[in-house]
Amino acid sequence: MAGDTYLTIVGNLIADPELRYTNSGAPVANFTVASTPRTFDRETREWKDSETLFMRCSVWRDYAENVAESLTKGARVIVYGRIVQRNWESQQGERRSSVEMQVEEVGPALRFATAKVERAQRGSSSFAGGQNQFGGANAGGGGGFNAAPAGGSQQDPWGTQGSTFDDDPPF
Repeated sequence: MAGDTYLTIVGNLIADPELRYTNSGAPVANFTVASTPRTFDRETREWKDSETLFMRCSVWRDYAENVAESLTKGARVIVYGRIVQRNWESQQGERRSSVEMQVEEVGPALRFATAKVERAQRGSSSFAGGQNQFGGANAGGGGGFNAAPAGGSQQDPWGTQGSTFDDDPPF
């Protein structure tokens, strides 16, 4: 939406993502990223850590399940999302607020690590059974994530040679 505040944070997960399900069955994963800015002090010729920012993050649906399966405590991540503030009143009548990020994108930071990326294989995916998340049929005959895109193969699920991308789900 116009006027929303978006932010990118690079940091480490302080715990494994917590995967939960709403009463309606929608998965949600919550996790906290710790980001500590470092500056180089030229006088002492040492790196100095500043105050650590702890950002609570949430991600929904299939994305939540992918995050919970892929990321663990200590993982260095890059997170991009919308910042939201929540206001409430405590049981003692005090006004409280918190700030959290509704995640748009998250992935491992690869400066000091490697990662093997695999396309998600979910039989219960919102794309399975020929229906995409917007209610339309997948052009690929209902394969969704379980079928290799045109021009690709099971070994190379993102192969694009000759692909029209008609059978890829809309992200």
